[in-house]
Amino acid sequence: MAYNTQTPEVRAQARTRRPGLSRLTGGGPTGNAILTAGTGTVLLVLLAALGITILRLHPLLSEHMFIGLMLLGPVALKMGSTGYRFARYYTGDATYRRKGPPLTPLRLMAPIVVLSTISVFATGVVLLLEGPSSRGTWLFLHKASFIVWIVFTGVHVLAHLPEMPRLLRAGFERPRPGVRDVPGRAGRMMSLASALVLGTVL
Repeated sequence: MAYNTQTPEVRAQARTRRPGLSRLTGGGPTGNAILTAGTGTVLLVLLAALGITILRLHPLLSEHMFIGLMLLGPVALKMGSTGYRFARYYTGDATYRRKGPPLTPLRLMAPIVVLSTISVFATGVVLLLEGPSSRGTWLFLHKASFIVWIVFTGVHVLAHLPEMPRLLRAGFERPRPGVRDVPGRAGRMMSLASALVLGTVL
């Protein structure tokens, strides 16, 4: 069964937006969910590579730091896309209100996921900038925040994993006959590419 990407809000935006602008910013809540799923997929790949470096941290320390910095761009994009949905929902946007909020357990975990994410990457950057002299308090905070982060983020990922393939097909496959495209494909691709370039440059 084909996934119907044409929700009422997507159809409304397609009618009201100019075609060129719609290619970059259209899609509404569905486009936002597709961007979040695409960014999450990129993060899973990079985090798997980072996990390999953790298994042999001393010989792969340079690779660990490189991938950690590379993750900053996609992590910022993921937090931006979810934060945007949060803001639109709680400011009363009709299309996001119709879509509804995430499940209650995920909403309760969200602050822990966000704070632990900021903590693990911020302490990692401090360790990188300060060098061996910072090993002590900052290293302990980095390890502790990582443990909290991996537990709650793991639950978060498992909760969203079943819907990710469907969203990725809807958002990033070429349009098929009889299945209308979700507006904003170009903007989503540019956002993902920019996040990866930003992380790589860092």
